[in-house]
Amino acid sequence: MTKTALITGITGQDGSYLAEFLLAKGYEVHGIHRRSSISNTGRIDHLIESNSITLHDGDLSDSSGLIRIIGEVQPDEIYNLAAQSHVQVSFDVPEYSGDVDALGVLRILEAVRILKLEGKTRVYQASTSELYGKVEEVPQRETTPFHPYSPYAVAKQYGFWIVKEYRDAYNMFAVNGILFNHESERRGENFVTRKITLAAGKIAEGLQDHLELGNMDSLRDWGYAKDYVECMWLIMQQDTPDDFVIATGEQHTVRDFTEKAFAANGMTVRWEGQGVDEKGYDAESGKLLVSVNPQWFRPTDVDNLWGDPTKAKTVLGWNPQSTSYEELVNIMAKHDRELAKREAAYRAISGK
Repeated sequence: MTKTALITGITGQDGSYLAEFLLAKGYEVHGIHRRSSISNTGRIDHLIESNSITLHDGDLSDSSGLIRIIGEVQPDEIYNLAAQSHVQVSFDVPEYSGDVDALGVLRILEAVRILKLEGKTRVYQASTSELYGKVEEVPQRETTPFHPYSPYAVAKQYGFWIVKEYRDAYNMFAVNGILFNHESERRGENFVTRKITLAAGKIAEGLQDHLELGNMDSLRDWGYAKDYVECMWLIMQQDTPDDFVIATGEQHTVRDFTEKAFAANGMTVRWEGQGVDEKGYDAESGKLLVSVNPQWFRPTDVDNLWGDPTKAKTVLGWNPQSTSYEELVNIMAKHDRELAKREAAYRAISGK
């Protein structure tokens, strides 16, 4: 019997990979798409063109719309991946972040309850390592205390706990995947890893002078988003609902990611100075490649995220390092170098 899945945030990095993964598993896939005057379906256009998925106009801030869509689709599985997902942006739009990232989760759970689908529909909530915030234990696991350190993380903590509450109060199959940083060539361009790989490609092609970054010492546990959607699915296939850390178990600095992205473009970075005075130069030519700009420091910054995926590995049988950290950086750097080459060719032809 064909299963039906409903994905919120289907146009995002994770949503697009998850849609492809579920289609390969034989699912009927539906997605909630927030209508916009500017097209935002680039990551799933190939699925739309092939009529592989069904899209529904909706928004996590609209409970009546969610009830209507979930009632029509009658999904076996709901994957809530939609969010205002940028930590820095949450300081600028804290109310909106709370409405979508906290109450949006509640609206989905309530829709399932109101429609009396508790016995049919399973709900996955994309939680976040940002819950650990000002970390109280290294590495972080399912039992590590939360200490959220941004409006985004505070909103996500509500989402995490309301999932557990509905699981206990209404016997719903509702679960949290505590996702550590996961990147890909589909990552939004305002996230630091993509900012780095795009800049490295553009600098290599002479389209950008240098790259400005914030805290170079921030430690992150970076995995490949394409691998992580498999873990989301595995969590939903268990007999008993439970919460899992989704991470690689390795951590690296922003500085190291930067070095590897430039190395993938044939440049070796030589560092000089410390803190806000730190600069990275091309070891061969001496050209400035990277500088630190205090503008990119957050009001409160999380600097030591490192996940322990032991539970996911042992209970789910998931391999968190199907794609290594080095392979991930190379995949992103290669993709963004090609984008830079295309931009350079267009400029050469158009004279712009």
